[in-house]
Amino acid sequence: MLKALRSGCERLVHPSVTDAKDRRRHARLVGILLASPLPLSAAMAMLFPPAFGSMATLGLIGAAFTLCWFAAAIVALGGRKTGIEPVAMALAVLALAGFVAASGGPASPVLLAVLALPFEAGWLVRTRRSATIGTLAAFAVLPLQALLGAFVPGAGVAANAWHWLLPVAYAGLVAPRAAAWAAEVRVKPAPPVFFPGLGEVIDAVEFRVAPTGEVVDASAAARRIIGVAPDLLLGDGLFDRIHVADRVGYLCALTELRHRAGRQRVEFRLRAPGDRNGPGAYRPFLLDMVRGEDSGDVIIAVLRSNEDVAGLRASLAAARESAETLAIARSRTLAAVSHELRTPLNAIIGFSDMLLCEMFGPFRDPRQKEYVDLVGQSGRHLLALVNSMLDVTRLESGVYAVNAERFRFRDAVEMSVSMLGPAAGARRLEVSTDIPRDPGELTADRHAVQQMLINLLSNAIKFTPEGGHVTVGARRSGPRLIFWVSDTGIGIGADDLALIGEPFVQVQNDYTRHFDGAGLGLSLVKGLVSLHDGTMQIESEPGHGTTVTISLPLEGPTRDEAAPVGPIVRLPGEAFKEARNGTFRKTA
Repeated sequence: MLKALRSGCERLVHPSVTDAKDRRRHARLVGILLASPLPLSAAMAMLFPPAFGSMATLGLIGAAFTLCWFAAAIVALGGRKTGIEPVAMALAVLALAGFVAASGGPASPVLLAVLALPFEAGWLVRTRRSATIGTLAAFAVLPLQALLGAFVPGAGVAANAWHWLLPVAYAGLVAPRAAAWAAEVRVKPAPPVFFPGLGEVIDAVEFRVAPTGEVVDASAAARRIIGVAPDLLLGDGLFDRIHVADRVGYLCALTELRHRAGRQRVEFRLRAPGDRNGPGAYRPFLLDMVRGEDSGDVIIAVLRSNEDVAGLRASLAAARESAETLAIARSRTLAAVSHELRTPLNAIIGFSDMLLCEMFGPFRDPRQKEYVDLVGQSGRHLLALVNSMLDVTRLESGVYAVNAERFRFRDAVEMSVSMLGPAAGARRLEVSTDIPRDPGELTADRHAVQQMLINLLSNAIKFTPEGGHVTVGARRSGPRLIFWVSDTGIGIGADDLALIGEPFVQVQNDYTRHFDGAGLGLSLVKGLVSLHDGTMQIESEPGHGTTVTISLPLEGPTRDEAAPVGPIVRLPGEAFKEARNGTFRKTA
């Protein structure tokens, strides 16, 4: 009960009282003023009716409640106790003197109640001086009761046993408070929670904040850092200057500190003076708030400028947006150029094949047939490059359609190996397979899987010296199919490995510069693997070859249209794309 009463009185302390010791003293004073009318009215009801009558006694009881509670309201609402304590002491001396006079004088047991004056004064202020003043006030009761005895009607009544009830009842109420006071004396005082001059060292504004969010104190650095006088930030001044969109975060941090000690950090925009309605009126700030276990309800806050971090974030967002815009523009340009190139390339390849078949007569010179064959080969090479560019563009735009079907993985491997067999034979490379007799069926886009195998085999054959070895392997692992293409080629260095998989990126060294290519092979494989919910891993070492391992789910990719699996990027106009890269690991 004492804890509940003390907690209730502490809530009535005005927020402007920030010092922990002063707040406890205010709470005790409010408690005394609220509770004292109860024992006073009980004593009046017992002692005053024979002397003053019932109506006068009721009037005195009402006056006691009015005076005490009015004084408590002044302390709670105004945060000012100056003058309340001496007035309360004087009224207490007058009341006790009246009780002693009405109960028969110094011979009455009511005289023992004067011991309440030194105890209450010491309990309220917690100093020896206050206890001494209370003792002197207790001695003043004796001459005052003699003076009042001449004016109080019926003051000469004899003392009786009922008069012992008042001092005994008060002693019962004093015992638990005395025990709590003794326990507080044994507790070491709390360390200070505010360090003057700290704001000058860290270039910040110091605040003392009440649990309700009202600022009760602000350092002089507010004029330099925020541009306003510290007095303008007191009360709700700071909260009123916070941007409306950032006030929720500030209030949530206060709520956390109100319920538990700790630290909270809040970023918000604060309105600066001079540009009250302008677009640049709000500046970014960072507020750190701390409440310790022994700091009471006072929250210490430090406000610093956050313009540097906010500027870096804005620059990063602008750079990211610019990069995304450039990537989108590049993809759209490549798509447009690729579509425009496919039509004439098909015509070049078709007419080259017709001329090679000599449908309109033989060539007069054998070199003419050789040149036409070179034109057809160049057209087919360029068409393959254009198709790869279109595939990469569709992958980046998120419009590549996956047509999943069930097929035997061995058939896809055999077709890819047979397609690239002549190229491997021309370089005198040995191509082998390490696949179980029946690795099972795979649900995926058959064309995409064959494209993965062809691109990986083509790279392995291209970058493996004559007499080398290329292997295609596969195995099942639970619900996934794992296949790989390894070679004994030149390998890739650790620095170059970080660039592998990006469109139009090729490793440059003395060996690779002898081969053509646009750097789209692995980029296309990476995108196709991601569309199938797979993973891709590259392991390589210069001079010891490269192994590319791909893992795909046997039951095909899963798609949840209601929950996108990647961030949505806005394209020009009303189009969108889903940025999704899957899992791609590189090991040097």
